[in-house]
Amino acid sequence: MERGNGGLMRILLTNDDGIGAPGLYVLEKIAGALSDDIWICAPSEEQSGAGHSLTLTRPVRLREHAPRRYSVTGTPTDAVTMALKKLMPAPPDLILSGVNRGANLGDDVTYSGTVSAAFEGALAGIRSIALSQVYAREGLGHGVSFDAAEEWGARVLRPLLDAPFAPRSLVNVNFPPLPGAEVKGIRVVRQGFHDYARGSVIEGIDPRGFPYYWFGLHGIEHTPGHATDLEAIADGFIAVTPLQLDFTHDASLASLSQRYAP
Repeated sequence: MERGNGGLMRILLTNDDGIGAPGLYVLEKIAGALSDDIWICAPSEEQSGAGHSLTLTRPVRLREHAPRRYSVTGTPTDAVTMALKKLMPAPPDLILSGVNRGANLGDDVTYSGTVSAAFEGALAGIRSIALSQVYAREGLGHGVSFDAAEEWGARVLRPLLDAPFAPRSLVNVNFPPLPGAEVKGIRVVRQGFHDYARGSVIEGIDPRGFPYYWFGLHGIEHTPGHATDLEAIADGFIAVTPLQLDFTHDASLASLSQRYAP
């Protein structure tokens, strides 16, 4: 991989948990083991579940917290766009998104702001990697441990720095909910499948007596097949999954074309 800035690799960091998220500080530490030329541009507030959304109906505002450290009042996609088009003197060699607090496995990637930030980088032709720390149900909120990501992050990234990436592709990395010393290794696996039909909508009443609804992800059945990201995490391994932006279902092209044939 060719390097910018006189041979020093320039890295852009972002996330969807916000500029103050613990996982972003973990990511900064991981990136620091790879380069000294690090830029940060992240949402000013948590944007989990924002997917690949772009802010179009209101202005996006930029705040500088320190040299090369910025936040935007928008989505992860906004953050990457602002960094590439307004902040950085030249495109980065690498975009890292995360470390997300929680899994981005299986179909999660379609909702994930973390993965979508890497998607945006891939669209710009920049090597992009999303990183997420899976946690056990009892480790909710700010008690999430990033130990596996901290210990293994640089080890996972180094082989990817010069690996061939297909155009419009990225890599999705998930760390298991284990102490770093208990992680069994790294598996390169395909994307798994979640049964989101079994997710829940939790209903409650606010203090003024009005109903509200909260989407719950617990209770979703995992249906891991052999050698998927879900199975790798369940077995105590780090899951490394290449993803692509081309969603075309090639096997259906011929049959659908026949339906529209004169």
